[in-house]
Order: sequence, then C-alpha cells, then structure tokens
Amino acid sequence: MTKINLPETGQPRIVIVGGGFAGLALARQLAGKPFQVVLIDRNNYHQFQPLFYQVAMAGLEPSSIVFPFRKLFQDYSNVYIRVTEVASIETENRRLITPLGIVNYDVLVIATGAETNFFGNAKLAQLAIPMKSVSEALYLRNAILDDYEKALTCPDVEERQGYLDIVIVGGGPTGVEVAGSLAEMKQYILPKDYPELNVSEIDIHLIQGSGELLTGMSNAASQKALAFLKELGVHVKLNTIVVDFDGEKVSMNDGTTLRARKVIWAAGVTGAPLPGLPETARGPAGRIRVDRFHKVDGLDEVYAIGDIAYMEEEAYPKGHPQLAQAAMQQAANLASNLLRQKAGKPLRTFKYRNLGSMATIGRHRAVVDLPRFQFQGAFAWLIWLLVHLFQILGVKNKVFVFFNWVWNYLTYDQSLRLIIRPRAPSHKNN
Repeated sequence: MTKINLPETGQPRIVIVGGGFAGLALARQLAGKPFQVVLIDRNNYHQFQPLFYQVAMAGLEPSSIVFPFRKLFQDYSNVYIRVTEVASIETENRRLITPLGIVNYDVLVIATGAETNFFGNAKLAQLAIPMKSVSEALYLRNAILDDYEKALTCPDVEERQGYLDIVIVGGGPTGVEVAGSLAEMKQYILPKDYPELNVSEIDIHLIQGSGELLTGMSNAASQKALAFLKELGVHVKLNTIVVDFDGEKVSMNDGTTLRARKVIWAAGVTGAPLPGLPETARGPAGRIRVDRFHKVDGLDEVYAIGDIAYMEEEAYPKGHPQLAQAAMQQAANLASNLLRQKAGKPLRTFKYRNLGSMATIGRHRAVVDLPRFQFQGAFAWLIWLLVHLFQILGVKNKVFVFFNWVWNYLTYDQSLRLIIRPRAPSHKNN
C-alpha cells in the first residue's frame, strides 16, 4: 500500500484522528508550533454538536453550525488536513492504515469521540434515528416533515397517529432539548403550517430508563426539567426501557407499547476506538484507558483525549464526563505537555476543572448547574444562549445563529422547514 502524500519536513509528525472538540482544540494549540500536525477526519468540517437538535427541528441551517477545517488553518503551514477514515493502527510500525494509503506518525493522538450506543439491539440500531452528526440531524428533519405531509392525506385515524407521534428515548440533555423543541414546534409552528391537522392529536413521548432526567446534573435541575416538559405537554415516562421497535410500534419493558413511526435515540453513547489497540487499552463503554498524561496504557507515543479517553481521577473514579469542556481541557494539557516534552521540561498531570453543565427545554426554560450554585428558568435560558453562541466557530456563523434566534424569538417562526432529499444525477444511476 502506498503512503498518503505528506511532505517530510523534518519536524516530529503528530497525527490527530478526529476533528471534534478535542482533536480540533489540540490542532489549534499546535498550529504554528515546531511540529508537523496532520488532522484526519471523515469530514472536511468541524460540527458543533450541542446544536444538532436545532438543525433537526428546522431552527438552524446546518451551515450555521459547521466550519471547514481548511479555513481554520489557512494561515498555518505546519497543519495538514486529510479527509479519510482510519481502518486500523499498526502501533509496532507507528503507522495508520486508511483507504487512501498509509500515514506514518511520530506521535498519535486518538480523538475519535463517541458514537450512538444501541446496547446491542440490532433492530433499534437499524430503525431508530440517532443524532450524532449533522447529516443525521438533517435526516431527522426530513423524516419529521415528510411524515406530517403524509398525515395530511391519511384518512385512517390509527395510521395517521403513527405519522404524528414521536418517541424520544433518553432523558439526557439531547433528549430533553429535542422534546422541548418538538413541543414548541407543535404549539407555535404546526398550527400555521398545517392548519388542516389537529395538532392536539400529536403526542410527544420521552422515555427514560432511570428515575430522573438529566442524570449527572443536580436534583433541582432534574426536577425542574421534568416540570418544564410537562408544562409543554410532553409525556415523560421514567424507569422504563425501550426493548423493541418494528418501524410502527415501540415496545417497552413494562409490557406497554406506543404507536409511532419515528424513534429518536438519545439513550447513550459508547466509545469509537480504532482497530489495532491492545486489549489492555480497552476501558469501560468502549473508551480507551489513559494515564494522567493522556498516554494510552501499554503504548509509546500514543495518546487519547476527549470522549474516547477513560482517565480515572480522584474526583472522577469512573472517568470524566463526556462533555466539550472536558475534551478541550484535555487537549490544552496534552498540547502543553508535548511542547514541554520537546523542551525537556517535566510534564503536567491532568486535573479536570468542572465549569458546570446546562440544558435548555425551550423558550425561557433552561437549567444550569455551576460548581457552587444552580438556577433555572429564563435567566438560565439566557446564559445557555450566550455560552453556546460564543462557542460556535466563525464570526459569520455566530451572526447567522444570533439573527436566527432573534427572528425566532420575535416571530415564533422560522422559514427553514425544507424537505431536502439528496440524490445523485440521473446519469450516475445508469
């Protein structure tokens, strides 16, 4: 197999696999430094995952929450982008095998993030709709709008109910945000767009396996999120596990069923490790075991950061939360250590600083947990908006998102409800 075309600059080559929060933060920290940085990702853009649900609910266009890697690194000659996937790692040869060829490395950083966890249920994996990428968010937007169009022409009440009702599985931040957004769409948008439909027939169900929403946040946040969802008319079912879905009916472990053609799966994530890692490196939930310097157990010059990394710390004996802040903090510490190592200075162990967590359940409804206090309601919602706005990459994207939010706030409406079905030109199908 041939090598991927990369120049030999004489600088140590750091290969970063994954351009999510961790991988991108590390590449930006090392841009302009005395390394050759190679960023590998299956896409040529970074995705702002916290706002996937707004794309799915037709509140934002996907271009507002993605940013091209090459534009970010236009001014840095030491950063190289390669759009491909990694098939396997050959740690003994210090190289990666990709469909485009071989990539040799001096230092390897795995930042592949996490993927949807269907807990081994093949039928759910096939039929439920996850939301871990912008393309999946667009698919969900199309499915929702397409089913509303079908409901208009469906004379059978039972069949129509299947098109209208939606089941969301998982009561974490993604689940509650999707449920809240759908409830507001039902209340403010659908009566205007679909006056022929009786929106009171639309039922939004949120199924959570544990006894509370937003596990990991404070009890006050959990209770308030539940109250907000009930105010919006969402049917919340706790201590219940979805065990089957056949495309028409959702079955739960208590023997009950729901008629729905759409199941949005937000019930958990698992790590996405690369083939070729030793068994000693495998941690819980598909994550990669690393030490306090981010080094993968049993390997030299191989590191892991972000959602994929499993690091035990005194305050976090079961690993750090899989949040953007943890990922970016790990990236900053590893970048500092790589520079310190090159300069012959002692390395610094990683210590996670909890900056808090938050979730929004709709207009004027959000919950925020900070290290020393918690608050909920309209002020929390404003804080959520500001934090996420400033985290988005690119001034243009910030402006577009801001004006979309302002317009939506003033008009209770958006004009983004388009059903777009990508297809190849006709000659490609012949």
